[in-house]
Amino acid sequence: MLIVFEGLDQSGKETQARALRERLEQQGRVVQSLSFPEYETPIGREIRHALDGQREFSADVMQLLYVANRLEFKGRLEQWLGAGHIVICDRYCASSIAYGEAQGLDAGWLSEIQRYLPRPDVTVLLDIAPDVAARRKAINRDRYERDLGLLARVRESYKRQAAAGNWCVVDANAPKQTVAAAVASAVTIATT
Repeated sequence: MLIVFEGLDQSGKETQARALRERLEQQGRVVQSLSFPEYETPIGREIRHALDGQREFSADVMQLLYVANRLEFKGRLEQWLGAGHIVICDRYCASSIAYGEAQGLDAGWLSEIQRYLPRPDVTVLLDIAPDVAARRKAINRDRYERDLGLLARVRESYKRQAAAGNWCVVDANAPKQTVAAAVASAVTIATT
């Protein structure tokens, strides 16, 4: 089973992914975790340089880099899923659609270039407003995190995708325990 957390930076994806992993492991499940972008690969390092302003890539090239970064892990993902493991991803395919669409790219193209990646079984959108994200992390924000207008468009794309894809949408303004309970409920429903 592939479980994906999507949402703006500072929405709690890392925290909730870790909490879900702990819960599932306590139930005796074998769980693997990934977070995208994965900055330790050559492609991931290029993404990091771009986000830090050390490289200039157009919006379409950035999204191709993000997709290529996920494709670097396709074999590992398929192996884990084939072995019956639960895989939890902090960001996945929907983030390319959300961020790319927010920058004027075609959502259909963004979806098409990712069609060979494993599909999520459960997608959880941790929804917060851009100004909340900015308050949660006021310094060391990357180029996307500083652009509140862009983040507003990203949020709208996520909401549109969630409605079309029957995702679990969780108000990430709620206390961490409340969010964790909503996530656990969504995963329980999907696994039964």
